[in-house]
Amino acid sequence: MTTESDHDYTVWPGDPYPLGSTYDGAGTNFALFSYVAEKVELCLIDREDNEVRINLEEVDANVWHCYLPGVQPGQRYGYRVHGPYDPHNGKRCDPNKLLVDPYARAFDGDFDGDPSLFSYDIFADPPGSGRNTEDSLGHTMKSVVINPFFDWGSDRAPRIPYNETVIYETHVKGMTMTHPDVPPNLRGTYAGLAHPAIISYLKDLGVTAIELMPVHQFLQDDRLRDLGLRNYWGYNTFGFFAPHQDYAAARKPGGAVSEFKGMVRAYHEAGMEVILDVVYNHTAEGNHLGPTIMFRGIDNEAYYRLVDGDKYHYMDYTGTGNSLNVRDPHSLQLIMDSLRYWITEMHVDGFRFDLASTLARELHDVDRLATFFDLVQQDPVVSQAKLIAEPWDIGHDGYQVGNFPPLWTEWNGKYRDTVRDFWRGEPATLGEFASRLTGSSDLYANNGRRPTASINFITAHDGFTLNDLVSYNEKHNMANGEDNRDGESHNRSWNHGAEGPTDDPEILALRARQRRNFLTTLILSLGTPMISHGDEMARTQDGNNNVY
Repeated sequence: MTTESDHDYTVWPGDPYPLGSTYDGAGTNFALFSYVAEKVELCLIDREDNEVRINLEEVDANVWHCYLPGVQPGQRYGYRVHGPYDPHNGKRCDPNKLLVDPYARAFDGDFDGDPSLFSYDIFADPPGSGRNTEDSLGHTMKSVVINPFFDWGSDRAPRIPYNETVIYETHVKGMTMTHPDVPPNLRGTYAGLAHPAIISYLKDLGVTAIELMPVHQFLQDDRLRDLGLRNYWGYNTFGFFAPHQDYAAARKPGGAVSEFKGMVRAYHEAGMEVILDVVYNHTAEGNHLGPTIMFRGIDNEAYYRLVDGDKYHYMDYTGTGNSLNVRDPHSLQLIMDSLRYWITEMHVDGFRFDLASTLARELHDVDRLATFFDLVQQDPVVSQAKLIAEPWDIGHDGYQVGNFPPLWTEWNGKYRDTVRDFWRGEPATLGEFASRLTGSSDLYANNGRRPTASINFITAHDGFTLNDLVSYNEKHNMANGEDNRDGESHNRSWNHGAEGPTDDPEILALRARQRRNFLTTLILSLGTPMISHGDEMARTQDGNNNVY
């Protein structure tokens, strides 16, 4: 690897908007927000990780920018942000770390867990102390300039009303990896999910919308690497504008973007919508002991919610180590820009917001009038998409089922719990079961929402599958390497006389009847039904209720 500050690039001032890298057919505009930065270097990187640094001289409203004629799609790049490193006062700039672009549309490479990714000495005691001035280039991902042009043909949004919607929650890999009709080279990819065999199957089921578990770029956790495991679910995102590169059959940098667009176009042609599970409540950088790969090194205080009176530590409403700072206008802009991008450029039809209560925490309590909801309400693009909240987080008063604004629908956790209890014969559930069956008006009628505001579900990615719900009394999560401590212990499940697999014909018949009872209840209930992928064919996770 070599580093050069002298270069032959022509540098024009460029524009502070839009943020990120924007190719216009002749060159690329680069723009990065940082209030705390004293100097910003744009780093252009070749395939051998040789680096050319370009000092960004233009700064408007805390946005550092330039335009480089001739820079084409496929160009790898990153930033080095010079500024104060004072963790106890919330400032963590570190120019030794090559930072990826928060607005990058694609990424290349991987974070390999090397100590150079951390701004502190990972071997020091106490943890988090000392300084690590090693350069992280060669151990970190690179942002990639993309070609934004795509032939959408006659694509148009299906705009299926909620009262006609049937949602199918699924996973790009989980849906395609072992499917016999999907060509092996397309399994586990966006192209595989767009294969006619998959689309035809979903159409035959009566599905009108697929809800994809996270497809924003995420990283692999060091802890899972050490256990010989991989992050399957993907709730560890950082690239809010980029489709996850490992889900692309196209291996060239940036190839995931056009492949994802092609998948959306195929579903629209079949009359189905595409909804994304999005994770704007936290990022993959973790707590104060996490790596410096993006937001932390760009402007830590702007992007993260820090503990009041202790800016060394991060507020954690999510159980992941940090929470995005929705009190800062630039964090809010990031979220809104991301949502608009996925609608206008990627043509998706809606979003399910993971741990959505976190987005409403302007102070400490969940505020239904929070700025984020105001921004969504007035936005002419985002307000027209399907907006689904997971209405809880792990913070104080985080369980907010029924309390989201009128535009929103919600995963109805009370529906799930009540229906499970009813069909396993729990006493005193009949009255509430009737309420859930008829649209949960006690939750949604108070602000004028219709029964379709209730996203009814029996199972989801988080917990037992439907087959396991009627086959296990207890979780069996030993494969996760945490001695069965992880995952929910109170599952409202019933094994019907035997734990797990059995040859007893009476137990098997009763379990099959119960699966039909659950699915029939789901489809006949007032509200918007959501089916977890594979439940219709008795998919099992062998009693594991936390297969993240």
